[in-house]
Amino acid sequence: MDLKGKPEETFYLVRGDLLPEAIVKTIEAKQLLASGKTETVMEAVQRTGLSRSAFYKYKDGVFPFQAVVKEKIIVVSMNLVHKTGILSQVLRYIAETGCNVLTINQAIPLQGVANVTLTLDTSTLESSVSELIDGLNQMEGVSKASVVGRG
Repeated sequence: MDLKGKPEETFYLVRGDLLPEAIVKTIEAKQLLASGKTETVMEAVQRTGLSRSAFYKYKDGVFPFQAVVKEKIIVVSMNLVHKTGILSQVLRYIAETGCNVLTINQAIPLQGVANVTLTLDTSTLESSVSELIDGLNQMEGVSKASVVGRG
């Protein structure tokens, strides 16, 4: 049981050819939807030969292995000059790299510098984490950026 009294989830790594057809087709349908090759669940299940009820039964519980492994979360700490627009520029840069901001925590500026901690999903990062941090450190108004945690 977890802290809220719910049963803990258990995950298994299973070779694809051992999975029941409905699970394989659910993954295929989800990939069709995610890629934009189909626009509706009905269209995706028709293309894969899966029933809608089977899709809805399994859709929230099956994922391709790459999708699970690809999820990468980092925590970045930065010291930013307390000046209008600096944080906005940082967030724009992060979005341009393909990262998704999960949380933002900004301390009150002291002596003209504010510490900002960002939690980032880097699963769609278009470069390396090192390049992301280097880019942040080169930005005007960023006096220091570093990774302080990984999830």
